[in-house]
This record gives sequence, structure tokens and C-alpha cells, in this order.
Amino acid sequence: MFEELKTFIAVVEYKNFTKAGEHLNLSQPSVSTHIKNLENTFGVTLINRSVKQKSIFITESGYTLYKRAKEIVNLLDTTSMEVLNTSDSIKGHLKIGASLTTGEYILPKFLTTFCKKYPDIDIEIFIENTSTICSSLKDLTLDIGLIEGISSYSNFSQEYLLRDKMVLAFPYNTDLVKDNFSLDKLQDKKWIVREDGSGCREFFNMFLGTNEIVPKSVMVLGSNYAVKEAVRNGLGITIMSRFVAAPAVKNKELSIIELDDSYTHNFSYILPKNITISKATEVFLEEFKLYTSKLDKQ
Repeated sequence: MFEELKTFIAVVEYKNFTKAGEHLNLSQPSVSTHIKNLENTFGVTLINRSVKQKSIFITESGYTLYKRAKEIVNLLDTTSMEVLNTSDSIKGHLKIGASLTTGEYILPKFLTTFCKKYPDIDIEIFIENTSTICSSLKDLTLDIGLIEGISSYSNFSQEYLLRDKMVLAFPYNTDLVKDNFSLDKLQDKKWIVREDGSGCREFFNMFLGTNEIVPKSVMVLGSNYAVKEAVRNGLGITIMSRFVAAPAVKNKELSIIELDDSYTHNFSYILPKNITISKATEVFLEEFKLYTSKLDKQ
């Protein structure tokens, strides 16, 4: 049944029998047989198939089995690693959802070291906003979520890793930050912001509301890099993470003004509750916590 469970997991994650078969080096008839065997064993329909639309739909029973199957596979992986008891033998495949700030400005340097230490752990990084990551982790299509702020889902365990402070960012040579800066200077200005669902957008809304600032216009861009470049080129001003702003300030691309502690949040990791995590997940989190603890002291 173990191989059949692995096949079922692949079908749920790929939403396609053919792609699941390619991933597992199985023919499509073999994939279909594995799924049918599971349905016969449990006496329920796990997957509904639409011949006309050439699509599949996972039933409620199917998602219940998927969750348990992931636990079984992770538990066997962990047991195998404990029996072998050598870090060199740790293998696995991790799907990690990371918020844009974490994915673009914190993970790359960390992964350089981590992947050298654990070359047999394959990692896929999906860079999305916090809201999308939480939704994907809830569906168990991710192993780990690295987010900004607080998760709105009660069925996640969450641990804070790194404190992040927001700053006001302007083009480098702007007159706004010269001599006696005041919030009144921010009235009727063009703003560059991230999309709804991002941590930066929440702080932007909070800042304007608290200080009764009315913008002239708001341009929405989907990445930290795009926001930074837009501000650098004089298209507007923004609120962004200190981690995003720091390299641009050093290169004299941006000028910044620090905000008070109410514009501070934490990067954290989230995991579904009551799930046995794989050894690869455990090792990744241990190493990432060590890395961020050093970063937090800088």
C-alpha cells in the first residue's frame, strides 16, 4: 500500500494522472490501478474524473487520505534517517512557500550554505504573498511556510524567527527628507505599493489611516524589486522592509526614514498542526533558525 499512497499523493499534488506518472516513472494505467486499489481498500471515492473537461477533483475523503498519507510517508522518512543516524544520508524533497522579502532577500544566501551541507535535499521555493502561502499550506501542497506577520489560520503552528522594521523610502536625492521632515510633506504624493495580502500593504494602509494621509495616486506592483526600482526612478514613495531597503541605501539608490516600533513585524515559519514532519523539514528549520538568529543581531 505504501507505493499506492505515494502515487495518490503525486496525483493530488499534480492534479493530473499523466504528470504524476512521469514524476514517479509509472505508466498512466499503473497510476490508475493504484488509485483504484486504494478506493477499493477504503470503500470510498477518492477522485472524481471529468472526461469532458479532462480534469480531476479530489473528494473530501480523498483530502483526508492525502493528509494521512503525507504523515505516513514523512514518518517513514524520519524513521529511516534515525536508523541510519548520519547527516550525510539525509534525503528529501521540500516545497517551501516564502514571502517575497524572505524569498528575495534572506533565503538566497542561506540556501547557498544549506545546499552544500545537505546536497541530497532537493528544494523548491515558491515565492508568494503571505495570504497565498497560508492557503497553499492549508491544502498541504507546501511543506513549510515562511511568512511575514501573523497567520490567520488556527490550525497552523507558528514560530517567530526574525524581527523586521519598516521604513519610508524615497528616491535618493529627494527634497522630502532634507531639513525638517514632517508627515505633512507626504500629503498628495504618488505611492508605490505591494498587492493586497502582502505584509507591506497592511503597513501602508495602517500608515495612511493613522496619519490621515491622502495620496495623489497609488501604483500597485507585485514584487519588492519592482517597488524598489519604481521608487528609485522617481515614480513615487513607499513603505518597505529594512532588508529590502538596505542594499539600495548603501548603493545611494534610495533615501529612508525609519518608522516607530508599531511598524515592526516578525518573519516566522508555519506548519500544519498534528502532522509528523519529515527529517528534511526538521533539518531545514533547525539550520534556518540558526541563520536568522545571527541575522537578527546585525
